[in-house]
Amino acid sequence: MAAESTRNSSPPSTSQSSPIINLPDDHLLTILLLLPVDSILSFSMTCKRYKSLACSDSLWEALCEREWGPTSVDALKLSSLRDGFSWMLMFQRVYKMDSVCCHKISDPDDDDEESSSFPIPRASHSLNFVNDHLVLFGGGCQGGRHLDDTWTSYVDKSNQSILKWKKVESGTPSGRFGHTCIVIGEYLLLFGGINDRGERLNDTWIGQVFCHEGLAWKLLNVGSLQRPCPPPRGAHSACCIAEKKMVVHGGIGLNGVRLGDTWILELSEDFTSGTWHMVESQQSPPPRSGHTLTCIRENQVVLFGGRGLGYDVLDDVWILDIQEQCEEKWIQIFYNFQDVPEHASLPRVGHSATLVLGGRILIYGGEDSYRHRKDDFWVLDVKTIPSSGLKPQGLSLNGSSVWKKLDRISYGPKSRSFHRACVDCSGRFVYVFGGMVDGLLQPAASSGLRFDGELFMVELVLGFSDLDHQQRTGKGM
Repeated sequence: MAAESTRNSSPPSTSQSSPIINLPDDHLLTILLLLPVDSILSFSMTCKRYKSLACSDSLWEALCEREWGPTSVDALKLSSLRDGFSWMLMFQRVYKMDSVCCHKISDPDDDDEESSSFPIPRASHSLNFVNDHLVLFGGGCQGGRHLDDTWTSYVDKSNQSILKWKKVESGTPSGRFGHTCIVIGEYLLLFGGINDRGERLNDTWIGQVFCHEGLAWKLLNVGSLQRPCPPPRGAHSACCIAEKKMVVHGGIGLNGVRLGDTWILELSEDFTSGTWHMVESQQSPPPRSGHTLTCIRENQVVLFGGRGLGYDVLDDVWILDIQEQCEEKWIQIFYNFQDVPEHASLPRVGHSATLVLGGRILIYGGEDSYRHRKDDFWVLDVKTIPSSGLKPQGLSLNGSSVWKKLDRISYGPKSRSFHRACVDCSGRFVYVFGGMVDGLLQPAASSGLRFDGELFMVELVLGFSDLDHQQRTGKGM
């Protein structure tokens, strides 16, 4: 009887074996938001209640905000993309994104030559997105002139395919090309470059964009001559980090020497002055120019590519890791490219590298060691790079989990190098302007080069409509 009673007895209730089931839904949602996405999906398969919680739109909206940031999520809410989509589906489509679509941007006054106004073709300029405006400054143009003009264009979220440029007439820095200009909050920070006389510069300018009223530049106070500051340079790279710091690396210095030093400028609270210091690291990237720096987290910057001392074009990746106690160190990332057959096309200089929606760096264009310009798109998945615990000897990763070459559908811009690109606040739309493109003569000859004045928008394709499918398969074209 005892044995039969044992056989017929009920198993312990779930509430006794798993207290988590007694937690209210809002507490469970708070816990889920602390977990990796894979763990949330596993949790959803436990029971019907958990599946309902783990698939709720409110949870996936919060997850999108956690992964992409509140600015991107707010921008996506305002776009037509949000209509008819769940946040879970949105997350899946961003994760699986494997193509881009390019759109040529038109000027509403293109047909009216008297009223039309737009920047002349150029390369090695700067292009930024700040306060819903594109801001273009300087660069080199036909005839060897180095421009000092500043242009702004308001980006209307309801019609991004048409933009009208407005020239800012006063208060601009001197003419230059090969400078850098980054966004910090609502400000622009411009550093260095090369002027008409071939002189390298190391001045720093700060600009503020006023809604529909233009932009005002002023020279930034970076201390007395006795304080350390970067030597003059051009063709260097820079990015913003930790909301009020600018990182500058490499470039071409005096007498044409390529540099490998790294400097950080920290702005004052009121953005009226700044202080430079040089990064001291046991190892650092070899000297180079025409490379890119991209901030991927508050404490990490990715360096990619460029032209080295022997004029070879590079494809190495480095991380500038800034931890507590002001410890700043460079760490190289190594990749196994056995599963990435197109990796031979990765080395490049004069490309653009932009952090886009989904935690990826979108790399476009540039040129190789033979000065062949490119029109391909790659993404580097920065989520494969740990946010802490990086060792000085470097980090080895599987290339196929990090690098992906994207397909391009619809309009195809010309191959180009030394163009500039910037991303809007949603992280989904990247604007590209100018650069060097092949002329009518031999592409590799300098006389066969020309400056380009095209503005186009690169859209991350999230999910495939029937039209997208037709374009991919060549139907209906």
